[in-house]
Amino acid sequence: MRVSGYRFRPTAVAAVLLAALASAGFGLSRAAAQGAVPDYAALMAAPDRSEADRQADKRRDPVPFLAFAGLRPGMKVLDMGAGAGYSTELDARVVGPTGIVYGQNQPDFSERANGALTARLAAIKNGVVLLRPFDDPVPADVHDLDAVTFLFFYHDTTYMAVDRAQMDRKLFAALKPGGVLVIADHAAKAGADISVGKSLHRIDEDVVRREIEAAGFKLIAQGDFWHHPDDPRDFSSLKPTGSVDAFVLKFQKPM
Repeated sequence: MRVSGYRFRPTAVAAVLLAALASAGFGLSRAAAQGAVPDYAALMAAPDRSEADRQADKRRDPVPFLAFAGLRPGMKVLDMGAGAGYSTELDARVVGPTGIVYGQNQPDFSERANGALTARLAAIKNGVVLLRPFDDPVPADVHDLDAVTFLFFYHDTTYMAVDRAQMDRKLFAALKPGGVLVIADHAAKAGADISVGKSLHRIDEDVVRREIEAAGFKLIAQGDFWHHPDDPRDFSSLKPTGSVDAFVLKFQKPM
């Protein structure tokens, strides 16, 4: 079934309805404290956002992603592979002062990126930097997360010294029951070997699905708002010669 640009698996409809009830405050005290659906476009139009981020918006088009992820005020969110913090700040603006966002980077990631992430999250007040390995991304006192966002970085873990199975299990454990993991990445050709993660900075969608589902997650929705069917998927996403196709997958930790 397809709704507003999202493709829902029929077997996941019940889970989606439960998540909707939870976010509306039925029967879950924490959910009851979370806000209603925010105006994502208005948040992106805030005058205090940097010009660099506004330019990135033209390429990234974040509003449909934020709506698809279902982020709300008051949520606890982890942003994996935060880089310089563009997506981390977006998450933080949505969850607001009653929420919290953790931005994760590897300790040995770019010093410039880690510095930029630290500066961003210090400025927005409701962010915490986690300089930790991908396969051990959160300390023990970070748990019961509402959501994890993982944007355009899963493919990088295929050529890094990362135990991806352990990483996915750690993310599963850090989420509360009913919490969601939302992954977007540059699409490789169907059946492509994971070696394209390094050569083309892409990954086969089916590889991601298999690995994440092996950790216990259930796929509940797919977004096609960043889909570009004209992309031949044979060039590096870092040096695009045209539009880059991207898939977006939303998984849930069972209730």
